[in-house]
Amino acid sequence: MRLLLFSLFSLLTACASFAAEPLRVSAFSSVLAEIASRVGGGEVAVTSHVPAGSDPHEFEPKPSDLKTVAKADLVLLSAKHLEGYVGKLKEASGGKVPVLEVGAQLPSLWLEGESKNAREEDPHWWHSVENMRKAAKVVGAGLIAARPEQKGVFSANLEVYTTELTALQKWARVKVAELPRDKRKLVTSHDALQYFAKEYGFAVYPVTGLTASEQPSSRQVADLLKTIKAQKVKAVFAEDTANPKVLRQITGETGAILGGQLWVDGLGTGAAGTYEGMMRHNVTTIVDALK
Repeated sequence: MRLLLFSLFSLLTACASFAAEPLRVSAFSSVLAEIASRVGGGEVAVTSHVPAGSDPHEFEPKPSDLKTVAKADLVLLSAKHLEGYVGKLKEASGGKVPVLEVGAQLPSLWLEGESKNAREEDPHWWHSVENMRKAAKVVGAGLIAARPEQKGVFSANLEVYTTELTALQKWARVKVAELPRDKRKLVTSHDALQYFAKEYGFAVYPVTGLTASEQPSSRQVADLLKTIKAQKVKAVFAEDTANPKVLRQITGETGAILGGQLWVDGLGTGAAGTYEGMMRHNVTTIVDALK
């Protein structure tokens, strides 16, 4: 009898231990890592593979990243062609780990390339708070699919996080409203704020295209200088991963000031280490410099 009771106790303990095992999530975006952590709460263990403040366009997974992916229960990607290593991740997992391309389920903005018929999909969707709310729902659905028994927990966490994003959106609109529409002109290191511009009514004049590593031609710089003078742009903005050399040239030749640093390729560091902190920093920096 004692042996039977001991066996039952051991079985129940093992089952409880298994049930308490957190869902292992590999996120290849600091933004997605936050969403997974907030929606998953204590039921998930999130590995953020792309460090905050780094350039996701230049990121390549290391062998240690691939080992972590192989043991994951869910992989989260920004999508929209930001990660060029999707094949490596699927190969590392043997095709057994669900890969959720979050950005693929969000509306896209397309940018004109250098050639007339070239179009590029802008992957920086998180600069729209509305997109963040949609992304949180997508991630929530992915977590529920992976761990259905925790649906109640994930749904409750999602509601709390969505409420916070709604409040952030209201704050951003009020802050941006301080800036007259004819002053909503953004000169940035690279073309990463189109979703932000659409949501808040800005025109964007980027130095380079989708990545900060691109080098603008002398013609591009000359055209931009003319535009800044014609549009009477008051300030230009550096970005966290950009070389400010061209921006110094622009400020020197146009009289525009350097308005400050923006976090555009993901979450930042310090106070900008959360999505809300990053958005508050960017919105405040832009509005205060252009007023």
